[in-house]
Amino acid sequence: MTGIERLASGILTALAIAFSPATALAADVAHSTTGVGGYDLVSYHTGEKPVRGNGNHVSVHDGVTYLFQNEANKEAFESDPARYLPAYGGFCAYGVAVGKKFVGDPDVWEVVDGRLYLNLDNKIKGLWTKDVPGNIAKADRNWVRIEALPASSL
Repeated sequence: MTGIERLASGILTALAIAFSPATALAADVAHSTTGVGGYDLVSYHTGEKPVRGNGNHVSVHDGVTYLFQNEANKEAFESDPARYLPAYGGFCAYGVAVGKKFVGDPDVWEVVDGRLYLNLDNKIKGLWTKDVPGNIAKADRNWVRIEALPASSL
């Protein structure tokens, strides 16, 4: 085999690996992040307890997969995602108010003025609810600074 034949064979092998079905599946999995623990974001705004969505009604927004309990909720989300997405990317609202990024628990939530806020746990939510307007103002200011930073750096 000549040098050119070896080079061509190597390139073809690399292309076959790069475009194989296993590689495509791996890429899909790498971008399959379920938002808000699989809860239906629209259900938080109905005044009742939020419910989990299912794989029959799925919407992907900014690389995050959101599940809905029915097609109507999926369509409502898709028509106005900003209305339903949790504040601060789903991080704990009180955490952001103090300049940190903690995972928000989808079972510890509150909708304030039409905006969904998650908190780390009920103890932290108790701290947050002592001054909701003040904590939202602090979190809004902090979010501008920390949104793009990894949680581990805060």
